[in-house]
Amino acid sequence: MCGTMGTPSLSPWAVLVPTLVLGGLWAPRVVSRQPNFIVILADDVGWGDLGANWAETKETPHLDQLAAEGTRFVDFHSAASTCSPSRASLLTGRLGLRNGVTHNFAISSLGGLPLNETTLAEVLREAGYTTGAIGKWHLGHHGRHHPTSRGFDFYFGIPYSNDMGCTDNPGYNLPPCPPCPRHGTAARVARKDCYTEVALPLMENITIVQQPVELGSLARRYVEEAARFIQRASDSGRPFFLYLALAHMHVPLSPPVPPAPGRGVYGASLGEMDELVGRIKELADSLGRGSTLLWFTGDNGPWAQKCELAGRLGPFVGAWQRQRGGSSAKQTTWEGGHRVPALVYWPGRVPARRTSRALLSVLDIFPTLVALAGAALPPNRSFDGLDVSPVLFGWSDVGHKVLLHPNSGAAGKVGKIEALRLAQYKVFYTTGGALACDGSTGPAERHQPPLIFNLDRDLQEQEPLDVASREYQAVLPAISKAYAQALQDIAADNVSVADYSQDPAAIPCCNMQHVGCRCHGAQGALGSSWDPHVEKRTPRLCL
Repeated sequence: MCGTMGTPSLSPWAVLVPTLVLGGLWAPRVVSRQPNFIVILADDVGWGDLGANWAETKETPHLDQLAAEGTRFVDFHSAASTCSPSRASLLTGRLGLRNGVTHNFAISSLGGLPLNETTLAEVLREAGYTTGAIGKWHLGHHGRHHPTSRGFDFYFGIPYSNDMGCTDNPGYNLPPCPPCPRHGTAARVARKDCYTEVALPLMENITIVQQPVELGSLARRYVEEAARFIQRASDSGRPFFLYLALAHMHVPLSPPVPPAPGRGVYGASLGEMDELVGRIKELADSLGRGSTLLWFTGDNGPWAQKCELAGRLGPFVGAWQRQRGGSSAKQTTWEGGHRVPALVYWPGRVPARRTSRALLSVLDIFPTLVALAGAALPPNRSFDGLDVSPVLFGWSDVGHKVLLHPNSGAAGKVGKIEALRLAQYKVFYTTGGALACDGSTGPAERHQPPLIFNLDRDLQEQEPLDVASREYQAVLPAISKAYAQALQDIAADNVSVADYSQDPAAIPCCNMQHVGCRCHGAQGALGSSWDPHVEKRTPRLCL
């Protein structure tokens, strides 16, 4: 079990923050008011998609300014390399083998994040926070799995990925997907990897407000809803937690204007995401600098099979895998699959212009924010995340000694731990199995003894240590021990099991009478025919 860094005992709502004292050292002082929290989760974003991380990237001036005014974490990792498991881990502080979410939910899923798992929103709401989720959910939308049943007072967004339903203006994807069918459409041809029968819904709380959603206006609407949520929370006098899960940079990409020559579709979309983050930072600052902690990161690495519509890996190219074919990004346990950009901005609290090389994870967001809110972790379960507030405040640069990387849709059983990190060593028991841009997959391979890379001198994961080398033989016992202890700890924990069963009746549909579940009338007209809290309905597929 991963432990939690110790912090001094304080009054219930006290928060330790740093202040500069003589000699240039950071020393603690106490702030009595609970801070606001904004967590921005980008989708399929690459480590190299931030100019602050990768000089070739020019489209992120607002994010780069955020890095300059806060702390940049360069060894920060998602808890899985695909959507649902990564998000479940952010909101529970636990890996998929503990919280039950090991792979993605479908549009017809009956289940979601298991109900006996406690979310970050539930803990913070109990501690007095107003809680809001805006954007992609993908943790179950049927019955009690909807965000408003999982601790969020308010929800506005899409219930799953933006490619899991047709739209009238499909945006850019590879392969390209057709628009939603309309009345009078003669024949609809099914396209592999495209959802052609059911439109993508936009929801406010439990009501579908638009189906199909207009992807081109989604970023603007998210900012507007965030502003309204923050204003309502400010008017109430209560602290708030806003979880903003962007559609960027997941395909289909829908830049607001045609991309300029040489910039490309991806660059234009990245620029739009950057402007969105800049607007959210302005909203946070408008409340009074220092009152709000903003944490930006990603759910996993780029989706390599989307070619020029996928993000930049930076140096984390997984060269060993590339030489054998297949992807080394999203869905894989190579660095490109789970090493993601991470910035924390909290003026006067988190040091500016600092780069941390502490080994951290999305898993750490839960216990860290709970501690900063003066709340307690849920009992009777183990957590994989750490309270890393000492690292945020610059008092320490020590994070995890061991970090586990679950299989996420490439080779191996989903959710199973077959890769891990021990200090600077990256360890693989399984490789291969993910589709690359060139159509290759790469053979699924088991490694016993494991492949071991020293990331201190091989960020590209190009050349594993020679098993006969002194270094390999010296580190293997510690790796084997850490791996065995981690698996034993999970096996002994209070673990959950997610329901992955499906029923067409669970598909969100605002109008069963219209092709594709289309809502009639003006954009944004309320559709009331779909109720996520109706647990059992006559099975039907809205076509």
